Amino acid sequence: MTETIIQYDSMVQLALLSVVRDVLQNTAGEGLPGDHHFYITFSTNHPATRIPPYLKERYPDEMTIVIQNQFSNLVVDDAHFEISLSFNGKLEHLYIPLLALEGFFDPSVDFGLHFHATEVNNDNLEDLPATVADDQEDDENVDNVVTLDTFRKK
Repeated sequence: MTETIIQYDSMVQLALLSVVRDVLQNTAGEGLPGDHHFYITFSTNHPATRIPPYLKERYPDEMTIVIQNQFSNLVVDDAHFEISLSFNGKLEHLYIPLLALEGFFDPSVDFGLHFHATEVNNDNLEDLPATVADDQEDDENVDNVVTLDTFRKK
């Protein structure tokens, strides 16, 4: 008899990523309401992440961007988001898979999420939209823990 284990950790990660996706989709359509703004940390090593080479050199493992006053070309789908931001006065376009996200924080409401980038269990890839599954790299099965402590005020 084959033992099936419910992969709660992967399910929670995917559900929380969908929260970020929905917030970004709303922002793309309607802009940022009130004082909301976002700090988004992502893995620059994820195979589907596309950023300019000089940013990859400066941020070889992870990078945090701020979505607040000056951003453009925000496009969001089930698997990724794209955004244009200014770096040293030059507008740059970033392509960030949702599975590359490591953190999301909205300081205006003290809300934050912490992710383990690309650690969604491969057994659950059939539950993802094809574009997300295509972005998934092969990883060993690992435990995923969603921690909010990183973003809490001490």
